[in-house]
Amino acid sequence: MHSDAANFQLNSHLSTLANIHKIYHTLNRLNLTEDISQDEHQTGNLRSCSSSDCFSKAMPPRKKRRPTAGDDLSAKKSRHDRKHESSRIKTEEEFSSKRCLEWFYEYAGSDDVVGPEGMEKFCEDIGVEPENVVMLVLAWKLDAQNMGYFTLQEWLKGMGTLQCDTTEKLRNSLDYLRSVLNEPTNFKLIYRYAFDFAREKDQRSLDINTAKCMLGLLLGKTWPLFPVFNQFLEQSKYKVINKDQWCNVLEFSRTISLDLSNYDEDGAWPVLLDEFVEWYKERQMS
Repeated sequence: MHSDAANFQLNSHLSTLANIHKIYHTLNRLNLTEDISQDEHQTGNLRSCSSSDCFSKAMPPRKKRRPTAGDDLSAKKSRHDRKHESSRIKTEEEFSSKRCLEWFYEYAGSDDVVGPEGMEKFCEDIGVEPENVVMLVLAWKLDAQNMGYFTLQEWLKGMGTLQCDTTEKLRNSLDYLRSVLNEPTNFKLIYRYAFDFAREKDQRSLDINTAKCMLGLLLGKTWPLFPVFNQFLEQSKYKVINKDQWCNVLEFSRTISLDLSNYDEDGAWPVLLDEFVEWYKERQMS
């Protein structure tokens, strides 16, 4: 009887120790053993805690996760995507020879030259009349050889210089093209270019009607004497104007006063201008 009681007591102790071991093992997994040991050492028993205290102990502060190789690859990919997107936008803004070529054939059709019909549509699309002086400046920029025509080579080279490969870009460049005329050196170059551009290529001179149109385009708004000079040409015997006469008209418009008082009849002016001065003075006297 004594032996049975002893065995029961031993089994009870062993069961208690097993339960304590399980509890300790569980607390150890939750990383609480150190706190509990300290508390037990200080107070001899478990002290109560609020739910928030327990939660913070049960869930220790999260350590900063070290980036994995996959994360590095993802970050690099993200940077690459941003760089590619930026590059794509920049490329869209830059000049494209392919886009410029496609733009050319919108007006050239199946030919390698934009002719009168295509030129009319082109002017309509950019919002400029064919006889507007800005078209002459554009032709000069393209170094076009024949009035009313743009070849493929002229188009690609000139539009490349202007960095225009769409209608919208050219529209945005029209103010710049107009401003080119305000620079005296450029104006002189365009004026001289206009003579060769407008003349028939089998002729060395410019027919009088074309000359009057081109002079009106270039000098009509800046030379007060142009209306009078135009009248002189209309009633004169001249049927054509050669390049020397053409160039001297510009020089005359820039250097001779409106009353012609500083005109030297013995100077190296062409006969055309001598006759104009004489004709004009006679009109003033009558």
